[in-house]
Amino acid sequence: MYKKKATDQNTYGIVGLGRFGMALAMELYHTGAALIVMDRDEEKVREMREYTDNAFVVTSLDKKTLSETGIQNCDVAVVCIGERLDISLLTTLNLLMLGIPSVISKAASAEHGEILEKLGAQVVYPERDMGVRLAHRLEASKMLDYIQLSEKLNISKLMVSQKMLNKTVLELNLRRKFGANIIAVENEGKLTETVGPDYIFRKGDILFVSGSREGLNKLAEWAD
Repeated sequence: MYKKKATDQNTYGIVGLGRFGMALAMELYHTGAALIVMDRDEEKVREMREYTDNAFVVTSLDKKTLSETGIQNCDVAVVCIGERLDISLLTTLNLLMLGIPSVISKAASAEHGEILEKLGAQVVYPERDMGVRLAHRLEASKMLDYIQLSEKLNISKLMVSQKMLNKTVLELNLRRKFGANIIAVENEGKLTETVGPDYIFRKGDILFVSGSREGLNKLAEWAD
């Protein structure tokens, strides 16, 4: 059974070790987060025991079984079961009843997501979100990556264009033209996190900018 240690800052419980759950667990592990993971597949659980001592084989996801693993001691629990609607909903409800501060559930459809939200969970749509990111990358050839945080807030990774070279942030004024805010600039592996108005864009610069979907698309088209 997992018990939170005083040294554990953020603790995450992951239910389901499919592709999404496994990828999430590995990313969290690399951040140094404390993890508790579970799945009915013994081989997947055995694989995760290289990264956490709290990996459990569970054949049932009822409230009692979940409680016995200690997942209620986590700050966040993520339900990575999207294929079986009944199991997803019941597991989400059980985790919420255990009093976990934040329960996030993977949804396979809009209807599935609506029910999860009504239960009180935060909802993620991995397949949809990956489709959105790919569509934006195809839509704007200069855009290296795209992350949608909400309907109004998005982040894109953009290669500096010829028309931007040797000009300052103030001269280009991307905020006024496109509503885009420069978060950071990367060049040859070095990241500049504080980008002032006098910063001069150089060849090889990669910009991290935030803004609306429409504004970032217009910026990418202008930069192309």
